[in-house]
Amino acid sequence: MEKTGAEILVECLEREGVEFIFGIPGGCNLPFFDKIYDSKIRLILTRHEQGASHMADGYARATGRVGVCTATSGPGATNLVTGLATAHMDSIPIVAITGQVRTDVIGSDAFQEADATGCTRPVTKHNYLVKDVKDLARTVREAFHIASTGRPGPVHIDVPVDVQRAKTEFIWPKTVSMRSYSPTVKGHPGQIKKAAELMRQAERPLLYVGGGAVLSGASDLIRKLAEKADIPVVSTLMANGVMPFDHPLYMGPLGMHGKYSTNTAMQKCDLMISCGARFDDRVTGKLSTFAPNSKKIHFDIDPANIGKSVNVDVPVVGDLKNVLEELIGEVPANHHKSWVDQIRAWDKLHPFSYNNGVKSQLAKPQRVIEELHKLTKGEAIITTGVGQHQMWSMQWYPCRSPRHFLTSGGLGTMGYGFPSAIGAKLAFPNETVVCIDGDGSFQMTLPELATVVHEKINVIVIIINNYYLGMVRQWQQLFYKERFSATCLTVEGGKRTKQNESELKDMKYLPDFVKLAEAYGALGLRLSKDEEIVPMLKKALSHKGPVILECFIHPEEKVFPMVPAGAGLDEIIVDMA
Repeated sequence: MEKTGAEILVECLEREGVEFIFGIPGGCNLPFFDKIYDSKIRLILTRHEQGASHMADGYARATGRVGVCTATSGPGATNLVTGLATAHMDSIPIVAITGQVRTDVIGSDAFQEADATGCTRPVTKHNYLVKDVKDLARTVREAFHIASTGRPGPVHIDVPVDVQRAKTEFIWPKTVSMRSYSPTVKGHPGQIKKAAELMRQAERPLLYVGGGAVLSGASDLIRKLAEKADIPVVSTLMANGVMPFDHPLYMGPLGMHGKYSTNTAMQKCDLMISCGARFDDRVTGKLSTFAPNSKKIHFDIDPANIGKSVNVDVPVVGDLKNVLEELIGEVPANHHKSWVDQIRAWDKLHPFSYNNGVKSQLAKPQRVIEELHKLTKGEAIITTGVGQHQMWSMQWYPCRSPRHFLTSGGLGTMGYGFPSAIGAKLAFPNETVVCIDGDGSFQMTLPELATVVHEKINVIVIIINNYYLGMVRQWQQLFYKERFSATCLTVEGGKRTKQNESELKDMKYLPDFVKLAEAYGALGLRLSKDEEIVPMLKKALSHKGPVILECFIHPEEKVFPMVPAGAGLDEIIVDMA
């Protein structure tokens, strides 16, 4: 039986088990949307295509399954690019389907034409321009396979409108066979034995765990390896929740805004075991002084990551879950109590704290997040935007489980938090999902308030409002002589100095987030004092509907510890109090 390209697209998505499609219709994807109308797949009509891509991303991070988004040609497709780049940097499986102008006018600057495959090629794992309807089913099958296997990532399919209307016999490919694509998933046995021998010899080993451990589903094996070999564990931003926050071998996050103790441990260890981490510059700091006296083992599914930034002694290419299953059998039981105790002692010397010299009657952002952690027992799904609030969230909301901390790590995309929370909440409607956002980040994608209200998606958004693009302001204060150029969100042109910002009551903020929430039909709440934190959080958590909770904080609040850009991990600024 013949089917149109649009019908084939929908049936392929149904066969792939797709639950939700996030997107907006337009002239060049109307045939596809017309067939979605009768599908069992739930369409989430977003208010911006960037929101659609982040929702698909949040769904994928929370579930481990492929998220799907769609847009029309031209500006619709280009609006997806930021979300695809976000997913690409963090290795998140997405399939993005865009409409395109008719095949016979491609290249003629037709209305709403853009070279979507050219635009997305640098920020996707793979992409397709389908010019023959007979290729469509195979293309969709391959796209899901590529997105979800090996090192995951986004795949883009561009489908001209005439291909969506054309007819052909529908043939579902039962298997996927691609000679040019065969990721290595099993680690080399000899390399695994070498790694085990280094671990046997080490006196100060350190497990450095990244987001790849989450993507691989290797969390239980990380814990098992740590416990058997008695090795302390440090994590990147992306690996929050890989180890339960209260596990005795979990030391906490490291890097630019990580702990003094974990960064010191990285510099003092004699063996570093990198598990699904890529030696990002926010972790390593100055490369020439990074972990100078350690042997290095690197487990990664992507061979391009190994040796890219840091030379390693034992590289092992393979899926981390498979590699650790083999490694645990080779590694002897061991004891490193004095080393673990030393890291704990460093932590007691300089723990995460609120004290950074700011004397204010306003709420402390760290305490807002700490109290949220207590009320939810570290079990909520947390999403964030990018900036100070993101780092405070990493520090003060350590998760109990993986896939519960969703944030833009590699690209650092402001506006990511709110729409990604929508995708996560749809995936897990019975879980508490909280977006911890900044006033700047939230305004990047706030039109999705209409989406949560109309679709009855009960997410909570906590806006940490400091009147500024806070992280940029922090850098301006520390490194640019307090010249706050275009970071103050309450004055014309953004120009403000430290001297004339003291009267916060005169700094009228636009928009009024409480009234904004009410205008969209959500609950708007506000707190500004420490004594209001717990009552307001309880009210937000108990409300049966979308909530915006605005928390006013002082602009002087900073994220510490901090390793300045270009500095070594042992040049960490603990505080400025």
